[in-house]
Amino acid sequence: MKASDITAFYEAYCPQELSLEGDISGWQIGRPDKEVKTLMLALDIREATVAEAIAKKVDLIIVKHAPIFKPLTDLTASPRNQIYLDLIRHDIAVYVSHTNIDVVPDGLNDWFCDALGIFDTDILTPTDKSYGIGRIGSVEPQTLAALASKVKKAFHLDAVRLIHYGSAEKRIQRVAICGGSGSGFYHDALAKGADVYITGDIYYHTAQEMLTNGLLAIDPGHHIEVLFVEKLTEKFQAWQHENSWDITVIGSQADTNPFSHI
Repeated sequence: MKASDITAFYEAYCPQELSLEGDISGWQIGRPDKEVKTLMLALDIREATVAEAIAKKVDLIIVKHAPIFKPLTDLTASPRNQIYLDLIRHDIAVYVSHTNIDVVPDGLNDWFCDALGIFDTDILTPTDKSYGIGRIGSVEPQTLAALASKVKKAFHLDAVRLIHYGSAEKRIQRVAICGGSGSGFYHDALAKGADVYITGDIYYHTAQEMLTNGLLAIDPGHHIEVLFVEKLTEKFQAWQHENSWDITVIGSQADTNPFSHI
């Protein structure tokens, strides 16, 4: 099965044109006409991901975070470039699905809501026609501390950052969420009546602004997007079965989270 046939099927579910303006999506490395026997889903492509792909004889990686996200000035054998050189040397193709999987219905932000029991959801920030990034909805009334504990458990985290003044026992019911670095959308969470906003990489002064405006927040980090791997592996395995594709579909087991807490 050609790599381009696999990605065309994927784009029928998650079109590239849903990506936010200026986003990187689509083909980055390798040959779309390559014959694929093993497909791997990954959040990031780092040294451990490439070593895993080589060891498992992967032909195509569909990844959320683009390995090439800044212009390259050379392809010499530097530590930064070795990832690209190894992928090319072993003829491993790379296709990127970034914000389009955040926007699409039954995509990453909807999966986050399912994991946390957020119901009656709506789009947080409209992007195109009836699509949008982030979600807002309701949870059963609970304290901020209880919701934070649920976030830790659902995403197997060792810690989360709480943005609040005073007690974490304030009761909340209206929750907004956006995977990745979504603090730029917090005004939409406020406008739509969120009690708390869950997103990663919240900047210090942005956190202060949120509190000034009456919005609590939970920062679970960027790496919760690793749910991409589990859920898309399930989807591709279902498509493989339904369409009798002669390929093997695997999810990356490489740990690419750069952070831990002590």
